[in-house]
Amino acid sequence: MTSRRRTALFVPAAHPRALAKSAGLDADALIFDLEDSAGPAEKDAARERLRDHLAGRPPLDRAGRPEIVVRINPLAGPFGTEDLLMARAVLPDAILVPKVESPEGLAEVSAALAETDPPRRIALWAMIETPRGLIEAARIASVGASLSSPLRVLVVGPNDLVSTLGLRPSPGRAELVPHLASVVLAARAHGLDALDGVFNRLDDAAALEAEALQARGLGFTGKTLIHPAQIAPTLRGFAPTPPEIAEAEAIVSAFAAPEAADRGVVSLGGRMVERLHLDAARRLLSDRADDRGA
Repeated sequence: MTSRRRTALFVPAAHPRALAKSAGLDADALIFDLEDSAGPAEKDAARERLRDHLAGRPPLDRAGRPEIVVRINPLAGPFGTEDLLMARAVLPDAILVPKVESPEGLAEVSAALAETDPPRRIALWAMIETPRGLIEAARIASVGASLSSPLRVLVVGPNDLVSTLGLRPSPGRAELVPHLASVVLAARAHGLDALDGVFNRLDDAAALEAEALQARGLGFTGKTLIHPAQIAPTLRGFAPTPPEIAEAEAIVSAFAAPEAADRGVVSLGGRMVERLHLDAARRLLSDRADDRGA
């Protein structure tokens, strides 16, 4: 499956056309949604439609895109258990658990998945979208490696956070940034990816690209999306800039010089550069090469 998760597109399972079109989309991950995009009267039909769609899909090239994820409804509600049973049967790459507020909530899903012995383990993604979820994000992330279904990703739910925290976000999301950063910190401390939340407008690609650039600056791995047209602007926001590429190439060249072979620090352009900068430069150039080959 993909090694990066810059674009994770929500696909509403209640909409047959969206399911049909999803097969040709070049997102890093497809999140088939049974929760927010399906009303109570639609949920049972959406689940069965998604079961048929995923059970009938051709074998996927797991070395490429997309990663297949199913967002279920909360287990405590009337639909979550059936959603989980369906997802377990069709073997997606991961299950996205909504409104996670404690490690115990993830452990419950993991235990239910462990009741059978599928050919491969289904990973977990966790939505952090409530005040309690923010407070508990570090504990949630810390248990991920100990579960039978390992936790791989924390996903921010900004719409729910804005509502439950009573925020009035201004352009640039300054009011949300501390909360976004806390999720990145929790994820990175435990080796997880962190995905920024959705951008609600469909008619402002420039603003979406700016928000993706901000998310990259905060340390997010990628961003969740609500429309295929948002893939390209998001990729632009997460792409390294020409100055960043030039600097990375200069750092690699500086450490490649014979006189720098055993040095931990070199001088470059009037500043001191350490080997941790060399590691970051190599990652950036490797990601760029992957993009060119995609």
